[in-house]
Amino acid sequence: MNITIFNDLDALYKKAADTFVELSKQAIQKHDKFVVALSGGSSPKAIFSLLATPEYADKIIWNKIHFFWVDERWVSLDDEKSNFKMTLEVLLNKVPVNENQIFPMYKDGIEPENYAKEYEAQIRNVLGADGIFDFILLGMGDDGHTASLFPGEKILQEKEKWVDAYYLKPQEMFRITLTEPIINKAENILIVTFGKSKKNALNEVLNGVYNPELYPLQLIEKKAGVQIFTDKEAGT
Repeated sequence: MNITIFNDLDALYKKAADTFVELSKQAIQKHDKFVVALSGGSSPKAIFSLLATPEYADKIIWNKIHFFWVDERWVSLDDEKSNFKMTLEVLLNKVPVNENQIFPMYKDGIEPENYAKEYEAQIRNVLGADGIFDFILLGMGDDGHTASLFPGEKILQEKEKWVDAYYLKPQEMFRITLTEPIINKAENILIVTFGKSKKNALNEVLNGVYNPELYPLQLIEKKAGVQIFTDKEAGT
């Protein structure tokens, strides 16, 4: 695991965008595609906005990329809370992607638990039985959660399913998410988290007693290919 502490967020976002470009080139050269799982939130939005600019977009072979998502609130694709909607507006509508290589983590007319099975099948169809993503972008909440892996939830013990859905009582809504087993298979993982509100959780994740029930980001293995981008306010 490599940790980089940035002096300002613009530098962080630029390095994240540079990382995306470089990893896309490596993956496409290796196996003619770049399979990613993206997160929502303000940090990814800033990164995606950069990727949509000519400076970055012109360096990427967009029709070789397969887009999955790390997690979603179970809301329609046009809902303001949808990670897919944000990514579509900020990035995917602005670059020449193949629509059949975009896999939203929501579908009308199906229960979230059933769609989790369907979504896993879509991943297997693209990645095969190994299920190794080329790149996964993660964040971390103030409570140490990542994806929709929240403290104290049963999903933290999942070891078989690659995708699962469950009702998150504190938010009074269903969430659908990639699980620890498939996230840790990824070739490259970038975790972006910053700000004073993240300092305690990040310190516990990196230096505290291993307790993923309390700090779920600890489930992510500290191995080669895993990077954390943070700032001085959160970095330890």
